[in-house]
Amino acid sequence: MRRVTIFVMVIVILIAINFQIYQKEQLLTEGSTILLELAPVDPRSLMQGDYMILRYKIAALAEATGTEKDGFLVMGLDENQVAHFLRIYDNEDLQPVEFLLRFRKRGRGINLGAESFFFQEGHARFYDNAHYGELKVAANGDSVLIGLRDKNFKLLQTDE
Repeated sequence: MRRVTIFVMVIVILIAINFQIYQKEQLLTEGSTILLELAPVDPRSLMQGDYMILRYKIAALAEATGTEKDGFLVMGLDENQVAHFLRIYDNEDLQPVEFLLRFRKRGRGINLGAESFFFQEGHARFYDNAHYGELKVAANGDSVLIGLRDKNFKLLQTDE
């Protein structure tokens, strides 16, 4: 009986993990691409290798509203697909040019869920000019970071 219970638990865990992978894959293929302006800090972690902690300028604007709970930012886009904070979502109808971006209130700050960008050790120089985070955003406000861009909107990547 114990083996059956362990087997069932393993199957449930695998199903849950695969469902999350499926959801991220759907977001990558069906999500809208947006750019968020950065205010980056470049640390190094002995356990994780090189990475960049991303701080988005819109997070500071949203923090200034004094929101005390998790929710959604209402965003607009300019002609370069750069997102701009409009307001905190309050269950009102959105205009056709507006979209949602999920946030979580953590301590005194707002977390958009894409605050770390990992890269191969020794490749920091390729990302020094990062000015925008490129995200895919689903209609429900979920997002995933897919890359970094420079001030001219060019995708930053290694030469390899």
